Amino acid sequence: MSRPRRIGISMYAKVALAAMALGWLGSARGAWVWVEGEKPYKTSMHRHPWWYDLVKRDQLSGGDLISNFDDKAAGEAIYRVSAPAEGEYEFWVRANPFKSRLKYKLNGNSWALIEVEKNQQGNINIAADDKPDMRYLAWTNVGKVRLRKGNNLVAFRMDSASSNHGYLDCFLFTTEAFAPNGAVRPDQAGAADQAIASANQGWFPFAPKLDKFAASSGIDLRGLNEKAAGDGGVIAVKDGRFVHSKTGAPVRFWAVNGPPGADKDALKREAKLLAKRGVNMVRVHHGYFDQKTGVLKMDEVKHALEVVEAMKAEGIYTHFSIYFPIWLAPEPGNPWLKGYDGKGQKPFAALYFNRDFQAHYRSWWKALLTTPSPTTGKMLKDEPAVAGLELVNEDSYFFWTFDAKNLPDAQIRILETQFGAWLVKRYGSIDGAFQKWNGMKVERDRPAEGRVSFRPLWNIANEKTPRDKDTARFLTESLREFYQGTADYLRRDLGFKGLITASNWVTASPEVLGPLEKYAYTTTDFIDRHGYFGCKNAGPSSEWSLQDGHTYVDRSALRFDSEEPGKAKQFVHPAMDTKYDDKPSMISETTWNRPNRYRTEAPLYYATYGALQGTDAVVHFALDGDQWSAKPGFFMQPWTLMSPSQVGQFPAAALIYRKGLVKEGDLLVDLNLTPESLFDLKGTPLPLDSAFDELRLKDVPKGLTFKPGNVIDPLVHFAGRTRVTFSAKERAPVVKDLKPYIDRAKQTVGSGNGEVSLDYGKGLLTLNAPAAQGVSGNLRDAGTAELKDISVTSGMELGHVMAVSLDDRPIETSRRILLQVMSEE
Repeated sequence: MSRPRRIGISMYAKVALAAMALGWLGSARGAWVWVEGEKPYKTSMHRHPWWYDLVKRDQLSGGDLISNFDDKAAGEAIYRVSAPAEGEYEFWVRANPFKSRLKYKLNGNSWALIEVEKNQQGNINIAADDKPDMRYLAWTNVGKVRLRKGNNLVAFRMDSASSNHGYLDCFLFTTEAFAPNGAVRPDQAGAADQAIASANQGWFPFAPKLDKFAASSGIDLRGLNEKAAGDGGVIAVKDGRFVHSKTGAPVRFWAVNGPPGADKDALKREAKLLAKRGVNMVRVHHGYFDQKTGVLKMDEVKHALEVVEAMKAEGIYTHFSIYFPIWLAPEPGNPWLKGYDGKGQKPFAALYFNRDFQAHYRSWWKALLTTPSPTTGKMLKDEPAVAGLELVNEDSYFFWTFDAKNLPDAQIRILETQFGAWLVKRYGSIDGAFQKWNGMKVERDRPAEGRVSFRPLWNIANEKTPRDKDTARFLTESLREFYQGTADYLRRDLGFKGLITASNWVTASPEVLGPLEKYAYTTTDFIDRHGYFGCKNAGPSSEWSLQDGHTYVDRSALRFDSEEPGKAKQFVHPAMDTKYDDKPSMISETTWNRPNRYRTEAPLYYATYGALQGTDAVVHFALDGDQWSAKPGFFMQPWTLMSPSQVGQFPAAALIYRKGLVKEGDLLVDLNLTPESLFDLKGTPLPLDSAFDELRLKDVPKGLTFKPGNVIDPLVHFAGRTRVTFSAKERAPVVKDLKPYIDRAKQTVGSGNGEVSLDYGKGLLTLNAPAAQGVSGNLRDAGTAELKDISVTSGMELGHVMAVSLDDRPIETSRRILLQVMSEE
């Protein structure tokens, strides 16, 4: 398209479906009672009509609510509720979840706290002026309560620390499954959907009933997982693959970042949802420490144990990522991170060289891995359901954040002193190093104090002076020392039995610094990476939220569209994978960012090319809960997985990927890069270019860009497998003739076995394997796709039609076939 599109966000999640196989969505009938908050039997609420009650009345049930806002007095309200029958009811409230406290009392029992900030659904800003202050509403599931037939008394109390504030719009007691949909009552849902569809040309809000996970289901992939994660032993590595250590059976992980469940019940629901859709691993990406002090949060460590146990019960493994520099903003006077101002400065790179920080960091791991479970007594270090540990998330000496201006003087001095000592060991003295460098110095050099500083990364990667080469060698060795030492501590000292990976970040130069980063990672068990397919979302706070007035670009990966409308195609994508040192490969954060109508390409794209390239784990970002939602918070965020376009397409994608229904492609590129050549800054002919999301793109200096300069055609990743080894023994690269696979003139690329083909001119992906056949992309212009056993014809300009065998037979003889169809988001 020629220009960015402007966002206008509706409260409804709208999807147009040509056909959709969602056989797992159940429906049950029962009794329910809906009560309006503004109609109490008695009340002592203190309202604030000139600000707090200035809200969007059209967003409220019954057009009003009850509220309290008073610095001195809490507010209470009592309601008479007539139940049609005695029994157990699910209790829901629609109240203010923002720093408020709400209690309830049923039939004279004691007050009970409703945790309105946890497990909230449908959070909306109801401020009449749209200001993001404290005027919000969300649904919260309180849990099961027992009502007597006829009259019941329900009391609510608002007594938060912030002016005792609170809203109560309505509440519900129900014996049937309830899926919150704003102010829509259960008996209004059908009519509301029809009205919206009529007003929006056939589009409709996607608000299915809650899944009760009944025993019978048209599609349930729970059987792909073990009865309990770890039944086959800890996850190990054999012949470059993840395997179950007891059986030796290989395993691929179709995974998600999450789960967000705040309690055991929520975690159980999330685990069931994920297992049913083919997920067998979660990446728990969370810090267990205070943001300012780094003090351990023991209650969150205990919650981590609950996560592992809930996921394990559904055959789902857990992978822990517990440190991201952005999560820490050290306050002044911190004894192990000196020099920080307490104003939000992040400790980029400090963990790699600061020994005091490393000791504190190790204490977080020790608490997580050695705290006994209250239910089983087992520690996570001995838990086979814990697949792996990630040492550092998105940090490196080789990314733009490594700069003296981003480190306090007290911290950069530590690393400069270490560099000075390293140079003395290498050259006998710092002066000897300067002689080798032809006298090149930088402003912060203090040789008399034993300190030598660092040139900017751009200069290192481009000018490649003798000083730059020594700097790259030192920084790489420092990274390797940290990763190796930490892995040894986790295994030798703590006794952890699972797998360990170093980090996952990109560099300031994919060609020159990228292979040094990967070489540092080979000290651990497998190689991790991140990548997002962006949509150029622009506007205030656009790196983490989508708001009215932002702009974005609809962008197809099947066409290799550029983020700049009208520009040349960009042959780079996070799904592109290379194996390093024959170690397993994981992509632990990836997605198509929203808003992008082409986002529906994602699941089948990752499954197809992950299987073709032999990728060992694909971890989608990020799970928001167990309810379908376009907007899980009061703002939309760019990564929501719980939409039909993503989790809704997991069944076919998970089957293709986990069962290898698309066979691995031929090994088309086999390179050896010697460490000495990397230290000499000769780089690689097969760089994996950066695929940033907006959150980290802001760290890249403006005006400093690198042309890809690939010696090997990057489309090779869409034709088969590539491998890089790091060995001191030089050998010639092996690069197969790519002409049979890649046709630049026709804009096509395919696999040697004929199972996968991509027409990137039209934007059409075709799968033609024995047990998985279909087309994805521009179906309208494709005409009729004649595959081995099926033909597909559709008028959809954007659609995805996939037939996958459910009984391990080829489609030609299969008796159970999943037909999965999706259009656009």
